[in-house]
Amino acid sequence: MPSEQQQAESVPSADSRFQKQLTLWDTVNIIIGIVIGVSIFKVPGLVFGNSGSIEAGFVIWGLGGLLMLAGALCYAELASAIPETGGDYVFLSRTYGDGCGFLFGWAQFIAINPGNIGIMSYVFADYAISFLNASGFEIPAGWSVILAAASVCMLLFLNLLGLMVGKWAQNILTLAKIVGLAAIIVSGVYLGLQGTGATVIEPIKENPDAKLQYGLAMVFVLYAFGGWNDAAFVAAEVKEPGKNIPRALIAGTGGILVIYLLINFAYLWGLGSSRLLQSSTPAAELLGNAWGDHGTQIISLIIMISSLGAINGLIITGSRVNVRLGMDHRFFAVLARWNRRVNAPLYSLLSQGVISIVMILLVGTKAGRRMINAPFTLIQSDFIEWEKYQDGFDTLLVATAPLFWTFFLLTGLSLIILRFKAPQMERPFRVPLYPATPILFCLTCLYMLYASLDYARGLALLGLIPVLIGVPLYWMSRRKPST
Repeated sequence: MPSEQQQAESVPSADSRFQKQLTLWDTVNIIIGIVIGVSIFKVPGLVFGNSGSIEAGFVIWGLGGLLMLAGALCYAELASAIPETGGDYVFLSRTYGDGCGFLFGWAQFIAINPGNIGIMSYVFADYAISFLNASGFEIPAGWSVILAAASVCMLLFLNLLGLMVGKWAQNILTLAKIVGLAAIIVSGVYLGLQGTGATVIEPIKENPDAKLQYGLAMVFVLYAFGGWNDAAFVAAEVKEPGKNIPRALIAGTGGILVIYLLINFAYLWGLGSSRLLQSSTPAAELLGNAWGDHGTQIISLIIMISSLGAINGLIITGSRVNVRLGMDHRFFAVLARWNRRVNAPLYSLLSQGVISIVMILLVGTKAGRRMINAPFTLIQSDFIEWEKYQDGFDTLLVATAPLFWTFFLLTGLSLIILRFKAPQMERPFRVPLYPATPILFCLTCLYMLYASLDYARGLALLGLIPVLIGVPLYWMSRRKPST
């Protein structure tokens, strides 16, 4: 007779592996929480600067939003047709075979998701230090690694208490994030109305020596929109997934586009175009002008909350991909063990947390960087130009981006392939303007893959090498674990 421990923690069966506890609202909050991280606080000046005019800048933001919506529509069809946990993992396995799905799951497990968690944890740490210093404390910059790891540990603990705790933490953080974003919008309008900002949104002054780079501007915009697809990872836990996953993807991406356009308008009205182009921290400058010395504390707090929301969303969604990996491959069977008492994959969550913290330590400390570079030193090659990357945030972002866009491209193509391979498959939602919509999405992914590889160069190996290790792992773990 199975013990209480064995009953509480087991590999879930196909019938009962997940309880449907996520509503439409919960799923939208996951999307908003993951997507709105830090980019909107940093990149608007870069977008308008590379666009050459206010009008062109807003057009690029709008086009970026439409490209994001095109991708969301593709994922809506796939997720409604295959509402299983794992998202891209399942789509790729159905289209290209188990090997491709395995490599995606392995890449998510060992590099992409821990890397994204690490990116957001460093953002949290940097702004936590800024907040504490502005509050009268003296926190050295070296504490960023400690605070980054602490943020992951805190949210990991909450999710170990169960999905209900994790989803309510996500809802609260997303609500607080929206309130903070509203404060930025109101501050910009306030400065504009008071005449202390730009009385009108003046045009960008022409610079004959400046080189306009619309493609680079679009790279910044698409990075700001990244992460919306993670909602598909939790499809099996969403109530009425055939209806609610498409609704969540469309509502979430549409809402984010509206928020981004309003914030850009607030920056331009509150600061003026010339100051926006010169500022790498427009939100901080805007709130500083509106609220004085307290502005630094307010914006630091807003970005801290925003980062925590992204980390928590990534912890929830990423752990579900790991579960699917464990359900299908014997070497990773422990990841599929499900604690029915709290309704959470404890081993998957813990494994993801440990890898994230190891990654934070490797790229955020001198000792860690020396360890990464050691194999290249043996062949007398300083292969990775560390001086190009200012901190852990930059390093993790650049290293994981090529992998992210590769699998994004393959998933976009899978929609077209499945239309031919499985024409009779039930599709509660069908992407409009087929095949133009998925083709547009795939071309966008192809361009972003090229751009990310061109910039990453040697650093791309940090993400690629672990994936290559996954090839022999796949052949050794092809037998499915017993259930």
